Amino acid sequence: MIDLDAPVTELLDSTHGRPKLLVVDDQPINIQVMYRCFAGDYQVFMATNGEQALGICKNNPPDLILLDVVMPGLDGFEVCKQLKADETTSHIPVIFVTSHTDPAQETHGLNLGAVDFIAKPVNPDVVRARVKTHLTLKFQSDLLRKLVFLDGLTGVFNRRYFDQQMATEWARAARNNTPLSLILLDVDFFKLFNDRYGHQAGDDALRVISNALKSCLRRPADLVARYGGEEFACVLPETSYEDARAIAAELERKIRELAIPHQSSSVDSVVTISLGLATRADDTAGDVQGLIGLADNLLYKAKHTGRGRVCSGIQTATN
Repeated sequence: MIDLDAPVTELLDSTHGRPKLLVVDDQPINIQVMYRCFAGDYQVFMATNGEQALGICKNNPPDLILLDVVMPGLDGFEVCKQLKADETTSHIPVIFVTSHTDPAQETHGLNLGAVDFIAKPVNPDVVRARVKTHLTLKFQSDLLRKLVFLDGLTGVFNRRYFDQQMATEWARAARNNTPLSLILLDVDFFKLFNDRYGHQAGDDALRVISNALKSCLRRPADLVARYGGEEFACVLPETSYEDARAIAAELERKIRELAIPHQSSSVDSVVTISLGLATRADDTAGDVQGLIGLADNLLYKAKHTGRGRVCSGIQTATN
């Protein structure tokens, strides 16, 4: 159960790790002031113009943006407008930091979607308190959105979230020419397990298995989703074929080591899984459905060549 009233530090640790702040200002001295305010508790990224800020938000979205209004080129208002118009960045809270205290400007910025205005020169205690408040609100909102995407039985993400994130991660991988790996896995002879031990035992086994799968993932962007029934998916952004093979082998070993009895299995006397691993190479010309299809075909191969094993491959232009 997620406690939405928990201290912000607990929310951050449990869902995000160290929060990422983006400070956007064309004056280096102002960036240095903000860096000194936040470097101890946050990851602080910096941009000195609007174009650079938009690029950072696209490729490595921050959790909150501290945005100057008056800058050459794209000013802060235009940057905020473009961020809010893009579905992938519209959820990022923007705090304007400006020496201009005109109520009309403040109203304009809030109408564009900013959450707050802070006047320069900043008071470090005040700016830290406001950032903490807005991060708390953002992360509570993030947690509520996540609840919609969680599988009720296992607590991992559901198929709806998997479909959404696969599309997002594919687009990011294609844009940045980075690898993307996908593992589809199936619990071997799960119907026979339910027939022998009962559906309650089957539900308990799926919960234990899902927790074990999550424990093998290494980075915050990696995710486990329940793909359907006794089938799960692991999405591994920026993970090479070799690294993904090592993770897949670890997953297979981890589930076997749980030693959940399965006397009706012809693979082993304990529960095992079959896995299909597909990796998008850096320069592939395929698409996301092709990657999913390849992983599914490789899972089929693993299930029909003995089960309890990993079959893997790299996506090419023809698959």
